[in-house]
Amino acid sequence: MQFKASDISLLLNGTVEGDPSVVVSRLAKIEEGTAGSLSFLANPKYEHFLYTTDSSVVIVNNEQVLTAPVKATLIRVENAYSAFTALLNQYSAIRLNKSGVEQPSFVHESATIGKNAYIGAFAYIGQGVTMGDNCKIYPNAYIADNVTLGNNVTLFPGVAIYFDCVLGNNVTIHSGTIIGADGFGFAPNPDGSYTKIAQIGNVVIEDDVEIGSNTTVDRATMGSTVIRKGVKLDNLIQIAHNVEIGANTVIAAQSGISGSTKIGERVLMGGQVGVVGHITVANGTQVQAQSGVNKTLTEEGKKWMGSPVMKYADHMRSVVVTHRLPELERKVQELEKLIKELTANKEA
Repeated sequence: MQFKASDISLLLNGTVEGDPSVVVSRLAKIEEGTAGSLSFLANPKYEHFLYTTDSSVVIVNNEQVLTAPVKATLIRVENAYSAFTALLNQYSAIRLNKSGVEQPSFVHESATIGKNAYIGAFAYIGQGVTMGDNCKIYPNAYIADNVTLGNNVTLFPGVAIYFDCVLGNNVTIHSGTIIGADGFGFAPNPDGSYTKIAQIGNVVIEDDVEIGSNTTVDRATMGSTVIRKGVKLDNLIQIAHNVEIGANTVIAAQSGISGSTKIGERVLMGGQVGVVGHITVANGTQVQAQSGVNKTLTEEGKKWMGSPVMKYADHMRSVVVTHRLPELERKVQELEKLIKELTANKEA
C-alpha cells in the first residue's frame, strides 16, 4: 500500500511542509526509518533523530521548532502521537479488511450470518450459530452450536468458542484462545478418586472486549462466567468458572482468577497475579505484578502488593526491612559477642 504525503495530511487534518507528492509504503520508528517510511516525533528525547532519519515523511507537532535542516517531508498536526495512533488504526483496518467465504470451510445450514462477513478457510460454524454484521472469522477458528456473536466480532486463527456462549459487539479474540471450555469441577470420592461435575453453563462476553492469545475463559458450572463491557485481557490468562470481571478492567499476562470470584470495575492487575476463589475485589483496585490475592478486598481504589497481598505502602515498608536484615543480623551478632565478653569479665 502506498500513500502520498498530501493524502496522509488530509486524513490527519495536518499541514505539509516539504514535498506533498512524496510516497510512503510502510511505517517505521524515526530512528529506524528508511526511504519510503512514515515516522512520527512526539517525545523530545528523540528529536535528534529528526535531523538524521532517512524516513520520507515524519509527523510532528505544530509547535515543533527546527534547529537544523531536515531531509524528510513534515506533516504538522496538533498532536503527533494521537495522529500516528489514528494512522496505525487505519493501517490495521485496511490490512485486516477481508470479506467473503473461503473454501474449504463449514457453515451449518441453520447458521445465520450477517452482512459483510469473512469466513476463512477451514473455519467451522456450527448449528444454530447467529453472527452479526461485519464479523471476521479467520482460518481454523471453531464456533460451536448455538453460539451468538454480535456485530464487528473478530476471531483470529485457532480461536475456539464452545457451545451456547454469547459474544457482544466489537469483540476481538486473538489466536489460540478458548472460550467456554469446561470449568475445573471435580467431586472427591471416599477412595481418593474424583468424579467430573458436568459444566452446563456458558460464557457471556459483553461489548468492546479484547482478549489476547492463548487465554482461557471457562464456562460456568451453572449460569454464566461473565466478562463485562470494555474488559481487556492479555495473553496467557486463566479465568475460571463462574467468575465475573467488571467493566473496563485490565489484566496482564500469566494471571489467574479462581472460580466464583467477582472482580470489580476498572480494576488493574499486573502480570502473574493469582486470585483465590469465592472472593470479591473492589472497584478501582490496583494489584501489582506477582501478587497473590487471598482475601476479599473491600476498599475501592486501593493499591495492593505481595503474596499474600497487603496494602502497597505496607509492602514497601516490609521490603525495606527485609533488605536491612543482613545488617540487623550483624548488629545482633555484635551485641551477643559484647554481652558474652561483659559476662565473662564480670564472672572473672
